[in-house]
This record gives sequence, structure tokens and C-alpha cells, in this order.
Amino acid sequence: MSKKHPIVAVTGSSGAGTTTVKRAFEHIFERDGVSPAIIEGDSFHSLNRMEFREAVKEAEAAGNHNFSHFGPEANDFATLAKLFQSYGETGGGQRRYYIHSKEEADTLNQRFGTQLNPGEFTPWEDLPAGTDILFYEGLHGGVVTDATNVAQFVDLLIGVVPIVNLEWIQKIHRDNAERGYSAEATVDTILRRMPDYIRYICPQFSLADINFQRVSTVDTSNPFISREIPTPDESFVVIRFKDPRKFNTDFPYLLSMIHDSFMSRRNNLVVPGGKMGLAMEIILTPIIERMMEQRNT
Repeated sequence: MSKKHPIVAVTGSSGAGTTTVKRAFEHIFERDGVSPAIIEGDSFHSLNRMEFREAVKEAEAAGNHNFSHFGPEANDFATLAKLFQSYGETGGGQRRYYIHSKEEADTLNQRFGTQLNPGEFTPWEDLPAGTDILFYEGLHGGVVTDATNVAQFVDLLIGVVPIVNLEWIQKIHRDNAERGYSAEATVDTILRRMPDYIRYICPQFSLADINFQRVSTVDTSNPFISREIPTPDESFVVIRFKDPRKFNTDFPYLLSMIHDSFMSRRNNLVVPGGKMGLAMEIILTPIIERMMEQRNT
């Protein structure tokens, strides 16, 4: 952890909604004039798309039906930890990009002078000089294994974790809309990932400084037949602070600023789902501003 070169990590499963938190941080950084080094979690997969598919086939042939992007076999946790450590100590390090789509490929090929396809990685490059903060968004911002401890280098760890049925609904709909996957294919992926989800994703939420958990108020008892994602207005967000003293959390102020919010436990704030983005900005802005003050002291 570093006051001079702080690190913020947003971690959550595929389809959990980490993009919403990323957008809130983007607003905060822009308003406060903070220059972030952006790190995408997918760039630390150890296999490109074709290599991963082959690895899944080989694992299944060997009797392993749970090879997934959630576990250490398909990721380079050591390199991620090395980046976090390097940035905390020097404000520098290296990153690359995982190409998700043809549009990304066109943009990144022009930038790097390459001819890469979706599912491949760009070359490594140095982080921009003079950034104020490192911002990571992905699956493993707080992962801890017997061999690697990424969480130890993070100054602010945010968990995004809808109740599991809602998370599955969001993933099924996203994979269909953005990637053309059938519901059956997505369900197969969910089942294959489950052991690694339990071992490597869930424990991060116990380490997170703040968790944002969306809870729907409509029936999601069978997520595999749901025709639509519950809307924000059909949800509440439970915001859990691991240690409110760490960031001097002012609950009376938050309750006064977020209409219809309430406390369910001494460290749990509940807000209407439609106020999730607002709540994030109200909660996170003073934390980032305090980090910048300490950085410049």
C-alpha cells in the first residue's frame, strides 16, 4: 500500500456490474482532475481466446470439467501483483490490453501498429508517466492464493457482488446481447466456473473495504428462464463497509444525502437501486480526495 502512488481496485464476477462502479470513478477523476492509470483485469489472463478454448478441451479430456477464467491456471496473478507492487513503489509499471471486439481491434491495431484479432493481447507497454492513481477493474483485484497476494498492495478495494441469481441473470442477458451466446452455453460456463468462483472470487469480498450488493425485489428464483433483468427501481443496494473508521465514514451525512436510504446494521447502508450511482459518487469522492491530499503532502 502506498500514499504516494495509491491503488484502487474494483473486483467482481463476470456480469456483476463492475462497469457501473468504473463509470462512477471516471466521473470523480474527471471532476477532481485526477489522472489515473487504467488497468483492465482481462489483460492478465494467461491465455488468449483460442488458447483458452483448447485448454478447456484438454482439461475436460483429462477429467477436469472446471477449468475457468476465474482460477490461477488461466491467469497470471504473479504479474498482476508485480504491477501493483511496482506502481505502489515507483508510480510505474507495464500494462497490455485484451481485445474483446473488432472495434477494439481496429483502434488498438492502429495504436500499436499490429494486426491483432479479437481474443488476442496487445504488446506490453509502459504506464503513462505522472499518473496520480492506479485504477484496476476486473476479476482479481483482491485475489489471494497460496502463491500470490494481490490484495496486500491495494489501498481501496471495492467489491461488486449482486445476489447470485441476479448476477446469473445479468450474465445470461449480457452474453446473449453482446456475444451472441445462447442461454444454455452461458449456463454451462456458469457451472464450469463454480468451483473457482467459490475459491478465488468470493473470498475477495471478505477483504473488500466496501461492497456494493444489488438485491432485487422481484422474483428471480429461476434465473435461467428470466426474460429480463430486474431494473434498478426493482432493487435495493446493500453497501457494506468493512471498517467505517478506515475512511471516516459519516453515516448521518450519507443518510441525509441519499433519499430513502437506511441502516440495516452498524456498517450496512441500504439505498434504492436507482440511487446506486449517486451513492457511489457520494461515498467514494471524499475517499479519493483524501488519497490525493495524502499523496501531495
